[in-house]
Amino acid sequence: MAIIDFIAANSAWSWVVFGLVLLGIELVAPGVFMVWLGASAILTGLTVFQTGIGWPMQWGLFGVLSVALVSGWLAFSRRRYGNAPPSQDPLINRRTARLLGRETVLTDAITDGFGRVRIDDTLWRVAGPELPAGTTVRIVGARGAVLDVEAVG
Repeated sequence: MAIIDFIAANSAWSWVVFGLVLLGIELVAPGVFMVWLGASAILTGLTVFQTGIGWPMQWGLFGVLSVALVSGWLAFSRRRYGNAPPSQDPLINRRTARLLGRETVLTDAITDGFGRVRIDDTLWRVAGPELPAGTTVRIVGARGAVLDVEAVG
């Protein structure tokens, strides 16, 4: 009970410390969510310093500020980025698009329009003009998992 009495007696500082704890949690588990709850708690603490409002009003103010700040961030984020945040690597799920312009050597000759190349640790099926094995080719397009190539040189 001594802890509860201490928190009740120092409610403004309790809110500020609670807000700092939430900001610390954001550092450990980032997601840009605890920032707004932490800011709400700190603003609630600053308001309690100024006005001295009671606990029910403090919790109400914290709730309103939390909803307002999280909603404001979501609205700003959607306006700026659309529904999906920008990717650090927009080609992450488009392996063939990552290969465009890359030069490699044919491991199997292109006969009847198709051959194979080794890129890193993967054999890829390629389509292009008739070329012998060992020819350097450039990847110029892709249709599904088949890469379109042209001779270099």
